[in-house]
Amino acid sequence: MTSEHQSRARRRLTATVTDLEVAIQRAFLVGVQMPGMSAQEEERSLDELGRLTDTAGADPIDQEIVRRDRVDPATFIGSGKAEELALLTDALDIDVVVFDQGLSPAQQRNLQKVFHCDVVDREALILDIFAQHATSKVGAIQVELALLRYNLPRLRGRGGQLAQQRAGVGTTMRGPGETKLETDRRRVLARISKLERELAESVGHRETQRKQRRRTQIPQVAIVGYTNAGKSSLLNALTDADALVQDRLFATLDPTVRRLELPDSRAIVIADTVGFVRRLPHHLVEAFRSTLAEAVESDLLLHLVDGTDDDPTGQINAVTEVLEEIGAASIPQLLVVNKIDAIDGAVINRLRNLFPEAVPISAQTGEGLVHLQEAIADALSKGLVTLTLTVPYDRGDVVAAAHRLGGVIEKKHDEAGTILDVRLPARDMGQFSQFVIG
Repeated sequence: MTSEHQSRARRRLTATVTDLEVAIQRAFLVGVQMPGMSAQEEERSLDELGRLTDTAGADPIDQEIVRRDRVDPATFIGSGKAEELALLTDALDIDVVVFDQGLSPAQQRNLQKVFHCDVVDREALILDIFAQHATSKVGAIQVELALLRYNLPRLRGRGGQLAQQRAGVGTTMRGPGETKLETDRRRVLARISKLERELAESVGHRETQRKQRRRTQIPQVAIVGYTNAGKSSLLNALTDADALVQDRLFATLDPTVRRLELPDSRAIVIADTVGFVRRLPHHLVEAFRSTLAEAVESDLLLHLVDGTDDDPTGQINAVTEVLEEIGAASIPQLLVVNKIDAIDGAVINRLRNLFPEAVPISAQTGEGLVHLQEAIADALSKGLVTLTLTVPYDRGDVVAAAHRLGGVIEKKHDEAGTILDVRLPARDMGQFSQFVIG
């Protein structure tokens, strides 16, 4: 580290937390508007980058959008523009420059030489947040794997050595110490292989749990949506779960699964999932495919939209892209607009015009949740058939299965047994055929 950079580091903004001095990095955000991209689109993406930066623990001080006709292979934004911004970031005492787009290892190295400070891209920033928020074994393995794969090509150009471990945005997993490049590469590759084996074992365990749930034939519902749309809050409100709720992007990474009884007495399994953002890098989706499997294996997706967001359509498009990538686009969806308690009537009417099929709710106040449960029951009822069954009194297991698989409309008793009017999935009719009346 140069003496100039050391001086800058000493001048960093600090905050006192439980009497400890914690350095807060000062961040400068760079967005790049390319042909075919509107200025408004890039501004929204850069605003989101600012929230991501704040979530990662840095302080976004300033930002700039650079307009380019093409990507510069050496510095992404061109050497002249990079030097111009470097003068600004130096004057602002910036510790880390965050690019909204992905940078190649060479571009990242070249830009760090120009800016004389850390330079990270959107992917590194998201990985840093994931590393802070992964709590389960599977989540921790997925994060470490993604970090190692991201950093492996970046071992080049460090003088044959890994940089000494540093704290700060985008520096997670940067080397345990000073070792030779090839030794580092072998260690990283060996670690990746070990983690892949551990992940396969853990994913196999989760898959077994999902198969067990599937064998019970209880409908499975997954909550998907943009990060911070309120998925965990909704799960808590519906099921009295204790999922973590924070006003932060990617506050939760690991799925929480709970049981819920619908108004028609039918039981379902409902899970929240990791949130999505614009420009979620492809291999991050790949890294978290096992976490997103809760969505892929579901009978219904609750697509949650933040009603307070200025661009709900952009949220929906970003989520739809990821659902297509993981093979879940064909699963039936129920669109749900959340946070209606925080918007006025004019905005609610605009949202109703935009999404007339959506169910408006507030997970915070509980408004609309009864209607939502009814809508879930209706959505799951598509493909159901209505039957009347006569079940002998010694076959309580059949009555229980009817409750579990569908909805019992009416129940009566006579000398022959229990008479049930039920709605059941067509695929399950066979196991009740001997009890069907008529």
